[in-house]
Amino acid sequence: MKINIMKIFVAGFCMWIFCSCSDFLDKNDPTKLNTGGFYQTEDHFKQAANGVYSQLQEYIGGIWQYEEFITDNTTCHLNTQDRGQAAGIEAIEYWHINATTLEQIGPYNLYNGIYSYLVNINTIISKLQDASIDEAVKKSIDGQMHFMRAYYYFELVRLFGDVIIITEPLNEPDQAWNYSRSSMEDVYKLIDSDLQIAVEKLPLPSELSTAEVGIPTKGAALMLQGRMYLTRKQYPEAITAFKSVTQLGYILLDDYAKVFDPVFKNHQESIMDVQFQGNNDLGEYSGFIYNFYPRESFGAVIPFPGVSGGGWNIPTLDIINDYEKGDLRKDISLKEGYVSNEGDWVAVPYINKYNHPHSIEGRPDDNWPLIRYAETLLSLAEAINEQEGPTTEAHDYLNQVRERAGLERVSGLSQDEFRKIVLHERRIELAFENHRWFDLKRTMSPEELARFLTAYGKREMEKPTTADRASLPFSEGDFEFKPYELYFPIPEREVKLNPALKQTAGYE
Repeated sequence: MKINIMKIFVAGFCMWIFCSCSDFLDKNDPTKLNTGGFYQTEDHFKQAANGVYSQLQEYIGGIWQYEEFITDNTTCHLNTQDRGQAAGIEAIEYWHINATTLEQIGPYNLYNGIYSYLVNINTIISKLQDASIDEAVKKSIDGQMHFMRAYYYFELVRLFGDVIIITEPLNEPDQAWNYSRSSMEDVYKLIDSDLQIAVEKLPLPSELSTAEVGIPTKGAALMLQGRMYLTRKQYPEAITAFKSVTQLGYILLDDYAKVFDPVFKNHQESIMDVQFQGNNDLGEYSGFIYNFYPRESFGAVIPFPGVSGGGWNIPTLDIINDYEKGDLRKDISLKEGYVSNEGDWVAVPYINKYNHPHSIEGRPDDNWPLIRYAETLLSLAEAINEQEGPTTEAHDYLNQVRERAGLERVSGLSQDEFRKIVLHERRIELAFENHRWFDLKRTMSPEELARFLTAYGKREMEKPTTADRASLPFSEGDFEFKPYELYFPIPEREVKLNPALKQTAGYE
């Protein structure tokens, strides 16, 4: 079959045909799908699948706010002169999220956005059942869509807790009133079921044609399955899934910098990247990195005259200080500042991991590393330590990652020491790849997480990472994390439209 992920420009056509309304429960915006004569041929289904991957690009473009920025890994380059973002993205950074403000800031769109993606995925799965197309194509696309549905529900359940389960297309707005929040247990059952289908139906990475590079494979499905089991503390199942991945031909590249360099994209360490294509005007560029560079850098960081970044997702002093001496990953992942056009040193850190030359302003070529083999090794080491203790095997998986980073091997660790160092290694190895929030949540109780993040916030307020706040003081409640904030609230508008939803505890 031929699904060229790099030609997702057809997604606009697909979205026109079958996208749901942008507001999941908005009765004033029709959600009745008008598929007409679509879903009749292989090309129709390939176009529809490409539309799903186009939405994945959109999702990755903003999810860093809720999986990296909200943690101790990154902060904002504060703009004391323009407070337009104070009620928006800064509310996420300082943990001022509540149900009534979600219509103005990101999580409202996050919640509804994921459900709009699920509408398209559910439609494809449904239409495939009676499709008269090549069975091999049908099998692969069905596996891909079950993987994508599992991926989004895994995101939803970890971000919001109990959530609505919808696995069939909705043809009328009123159908939405039939749904209430399902338990996390039931959501995980759906994820597990979808991933079993994905593992069965998806091709091995070695079976992909050049045109298919970028779609989920059996390796990606096994890794997502392993993530789920690790989150659920089902360690024997996690070990089995991760060990299966080690048999599929993935390796650690010899140079950490190559992992992120577009010249080497879709390499042997990549289990699944979100595909982007820059250096052209086809609309497939990975422009999200422009959000990460410092404000008022005027071309000193992004090498185009006068161009500055958004100043978001700035590495904190906290993570900078967590790198071990001699760690080769540090200079690749971040820079502690830059030299201005006037030749002055500006001590504002920025993410360097995705900083690669591109020929057209605003058109970077970087893929986003969604799943890679280094995570497999660290996750396997963690699962073995939790199930069997700090065995020689667990140490070996951990040390493979450390050795590439130029660090000494570790040995003889106790189980608790191993827990700490593997979490540290995950923080550093997977820095700025949207893992930190979920790693903290699954390795700490809500109370432990509240103490941990509040202590980080105190350090950040005492010595801010990016700027002198001048006369702008911190607000009451800044960086005060509470245990119930482990999950985002359901947007207030959704609760009002459908009282059966019930608000997340703590946000009532």
